[in-house]
Amino acid sequence: MGKAKNLKRRVASYFTKTHDNARTRIMVSKIADVEMTIVETEQDALLLENAMIKKLQPRYNVLLKDDKSYPYICIKKERFPRVFLTRKVIRDGSIYLGPFTSIRNVQGILESLKQVFPIRTCNLNLSKRNIEAGKFKVCLEYHIGNCLGPCEGLQTEEDYMQRIDQLKSILKGNYNGVVRFLKTQMNEASEKYDFEQAQEFKDKLVQLENFQSKSTVVNPSINNVDVFGCEFVEKYAVVSYLKIINGSIIQTRLLILKKQLDESEEELLTLAITELRNQVGSNSEELIVPLEIEYPIEKLKITVPQIGDKKKLLLLAEKNAKYYRRQKENRAAIQKTSQERNFEVLQQMQKDFRLTELPRHIECFDNSNFQGTNPVAAMVLFRDAKPSKKEYRHYKIKTVIGPNDFASMEEVVYRRYKRLLEENEPLPQLIIIDGGKGQLSSALKALEDLEIRGKIAVVGIAKRLEEIYVPDDPLPLYIDKKSPSLKLAQQMRNEAHRFAITYHRRLRSKDHLDSEFLKIPGIGPASVRDLLVHFKSPQKIKDATEAELMKVVNKKKAQAIVRYFQEE
Repeated sequence: MGKAKNLKRRVASYFTKTHDNARTRIMVSKIADVEMTIVETEQDALLLENAMIKKLQPRYNVLLKDDKSYPYICIKKERFPRVFLTRKVIRDGSIYLGPFTSIRNVQGILESLKQVFPIRTCNLNLSKRNIEAGKFKVCLEYHIGNCLGPCEGLQTEEDYMQRIDQLKSILKGNYNGVVRFLKTQMNEASEKYDFEQAQEFKDKLVQLENFQSKSTVVNPSINNVDVFGCEFVEKYAVVSYLKIINGSIIQTRLLILKKQLDESEEELLTLAITELRNQVGSNSEELIVPLEIEYPIEKLKITVPQIGDKKKLLLLAEKNAKYYRRQKENRAAIQKTSQERNFEVLQQMQKDFRLTELPRHIECFDNSNFQGTNPVAAMVLFRDAKPSKKEYRHYKIKTVIGPNDFASMEEVVYRRYKRLLEENEPLPQLIIIDGGKGQLSSALKALEDLEIRGKIAVVGIAKRLEEIYVPDDPLPLYIDKKSPSLKLAQQMRNEAHRFAITYHRRLRSKDHLDSEFLKIPGIGPASVRDLLVHFKSPQKIKDATEAELMKVVNKKKAQAIVRYFQEE
C-alpha cells in the first residue's frame, strides 16, 4: 500500500531491485495481485493512503499508535457543565481539549482558570427540577468564593455558560475576546459607581494577563502553526505535535510509528503529519518540521528553522519526543525485568515444592466463618506469579452445617474443579490449600471424587510454622523462610484470607441490616430490597423523609419506617 507520482516506476522498483530489508523481500514474495485507485490530487492520495492503512491494518505498513492515555481537559455535556481532567475520552458530545504531556501542568492551568472564572466542582445532577425542589445546599466551595452556587439557583445558567465560553476560548488560545469582555464589564461597573464589582473584574484581568504570560512560550505573533518534533530509532519513530496559537501551546499530541519495512525518515514524518492533522482537524497554513519533506497541500508553508523562536518551538517538540522515547524504553526494561524476576520465582517454587512442571497458573483456597454463621470460602488465582483479580471467586458453603473447615474445603474444591471440567477450562499446575494435613486431605478427596487426583499438584500451607505439606508424606517441607517461592505462597494465602474475610463481613452486614429493617412493623424482605435498590445505602433510608420513602413503599410503611428510626 503506497502512493507515488510515477506509479509505474514505484511498483516496478519492488520487482527489479535487490532489497536489503528482509521484510520487503518477504512482502514482494507474497504479492499475488496489484490494484490501483486513481485520485485527482497528491493530497487526495495521501489522505486515502492514511485512511486505508487505518482501516485495513496491512501487515507490512507502518503501525500507527497515538497517545490515548495522556490527560485531556473535558468540558462535560450537561447543564452547568463541569470542567475536569480525564484520560478517558467518551464520545457523548462533551468537548475534549488536549491531550497534554504533563498532568502537573494541566492541573495548574485548571487551577489558574478557576480563579478567574469560578465554576462548580461537584457532580450533582443540576436539573431545573432538582434545583427548584431545593434538593441541594451550597458547599464550602461557595463560601470560599470558588463557586457561585448554581445548585441553589444563586447563579443563572446563562451567566454560567458565559463563563464556560470564556474559559473555552482561553484554553484554545483566544485571549483577546475575553480581555475585551472583562474590560467592558469593568468600565460598565465603574460608570454605575459599583467600584467593588469593577475591582473584581480588574483582578480577573490581572490574573488573566499573568496566565497568558506564563502560557506564552514564544513571540505572540507566531499564530496558527503546527510544530512536529521527531525522534527516530531503529524499529520505530516518535513524533511530537504542538499546536501554537498567539505564541501559546494550546494542544499537544504524540504518535508512535512502528516501522515494518525500510521507510525513510521523510516518509515516516509525512505519514505522521497527515495522521496528526487529521486527528486534531488542523487548518494551520504553516508547518515547522526538523527536515525537508514534500507535502502535497497547496498554499502550505513548510519551515525548517535554524534560529529564532520557531527553532525554539521545534526544539521543544523534539524534547517531548525524546522524553517519551526514554519513558517507553524505561517501561519496557522494567516490564522485562519484572517478567524475568517472576519467572525465576516460579522456577524456585517448582524446585522447592518438587513440582513436575512450572506453576504458571496457581489457585489458592481459604475458608471463613464466625461462630459457625455465614460459612464462606474464597479462591484467588495467580498467573505468572501475579494476581489475576478478575478470576477470583468466592463461595457460600451449601452442604456443611456448623463450623467444619475440612468439609467446607472439600465442598468448595469439588465445586471449583467440577465446573472447570464441565466447561473444558484449563486446570492449574498448582493448588495451595490454607491449612495443614486435615484441609489438604479434604481437598485431595474432592479431586479423587472428580478423578483428577495426581493430575494437579496440591500443597497445604500451615500458619503456625509456615510448613508446606504435600500428599502422601507425613512430614512437612521446611522451606527457607527467605525463599521467594515461600513468600509467593504466603502472599497467595494472605490474599485468599483477605478475600474470604471481606466477603464474609459483607454477608454478616447484610444479615444484620435485613434483621434490623425486618423489626419494623409491616416491612418484609421485598420492601427492604426495594428500598436498598432505590436509596443505595441503609443510612440514606434512615435519613429519608416520609415523602421520599413513599416513592418506594406505601404511606403506612413510610410512616412506620420514619417512626421507628425517630424512636431509636
